Amino acid sequence: MSSRMNADRCTVVVGCQWGDEGKGKIVDVLAESVDVVARYQGGANAGHTVHVGDAEFILHQIPSGILHAGKRCLLGNGVVLDLLQFFEEYDALVARGIDLEGRVGVSLRAHLLLPWHRVLDRAAEAGARDKIGTTGRGIGPAYEDKAGRRGIRVADAANLPRFEELMTRGAERARERLVALGLPLDGAEAQALEEALERSMGLRERILSLAVDTGLEVDHALRDGQRVLLEGAQGTALDLDHGTYPFVTSSNTTAAGAATGIGVGPTRIDAVLGVVKAYTTRVGNGPLPTGFDEEMDARMRELGGEFGATTGRPRRCGWFDAVLARYAARVNGLTGLAVTKLDVLDTLPEIALCTGYRFPDGSTASEFPADTWALGDIEPILEWMPGWEQSTGGARTLEELPERARRYLDRIEALTGAPIRMVSVGTRRSQIIHVA
Repeated sequence: MSSRMNADRCTVVVGCQWGDEGKGKIVDVLAESVDVVARYQGGANAGHTVHVGDAEFILHQIPSGILHAGKRCLLGNGVVLDLLQFFEEYDALVARGIDLEGRVGVSLRAHLLLPWHRVLDRAAEAGARDKIGTTGRGIGPAYEDKAGRRGIRVADAANLPRFEELMTRGAERARERLVALGLPLDGAEAQALEEALERSMGLRERILSLAVDTGLEVDHALRDGQRVLLEGAQGTALDLDHGTYPFVTSSNTTAAGAATGIGVGPTRIDAVLGVVKAYTTRVGNGPLPTGFDEEMDARMRELGGEFGATTGRPRRCGWFDAVLARYAARVNGLTGLAVTKLDVLDTLPEIALCTGYRFPDGSTASEFPADTWALGDIEPILEWMPGWEQSTGGARTLEELPERARRYLDRIEALTGAPIRMVSVGTRRSQIIHVA
């Protein structure tokens, strides 16, 4: 395996499956040695679970680095900021003793996710013939407004008359859309929306107090010799362009989105660390080529605690998909891999990796196809390896892992073409192997 990750000044951490890979823990561990952590896309549909001692923190919008004292945490222009949820999360951290004074910044160019986006999201999903499995958090409609050039940005809040006009027009458009969908709001729903809008308006001055030019701040940090970590949400297979469309999120989750979503040039990025589970999971609808049968699915879900941090929805589970991981290594330009949840496989007598896909006509493929619908019909070509049937939770070096576990990691490295830099063998910060 490759040498330990160098002290790169600007590193992107990106998910290489369908999200939920354990990026929050990896960012939390890496944040100790950086100065700035910045989130570059997505919204409150993301959930990063981090364990600090016996305490568990679930973060939806604020970067995981916030749990390290003194670290500056930014939300970039590529994020759609759910005002109400953001300040709920912010206040909850303060209530738990996390000092946030002067530590959080939000891009002036970030678009606001407002209460009507949530209503539209749920209505559209309810009326859809082919359901995407959205979280209902309003992410898609917020990005639709952004792309349609009718969104509201943090910067708009600085001009009160304009902000009020944009909010009024946005809410009216949403009501018209709901009528067109045949789902007009009843009296109670309309009142709830109005109350949520009033609460959002009441946060105008508070969000302005945190507003910054994130691209400029990150640029200055790099020029001053500081280290920066750019944090993505979701995963490569949920990328709007490169994922299993249409069963994707509404933003670019891949590493290229980091430059756009923060406001720096791509040449400022030194390293891209991809995060993969030692197996594969997916939440929401869409194909999962290596998915288990019902019995094994339930067993793995129990072993891995595979329930969504944001919604609590059960995740579907499957064997490690090296076809997808190799594709993710290519489209993200990975310089290294972090493998999480290796310990979840500790009790299995046999473990498989998917090395290719077989289609109904007998043809095979070793590259990830663009046709999402074809993935629903494929048979994974599996390579079986003996399990180690020993606990890995106490290992702190590769040499302390069972030999069969090391062989499994070697095989992941060989199939993906990306060097393994980190291995997680438990939920605690200390349960990380840094590859030397």
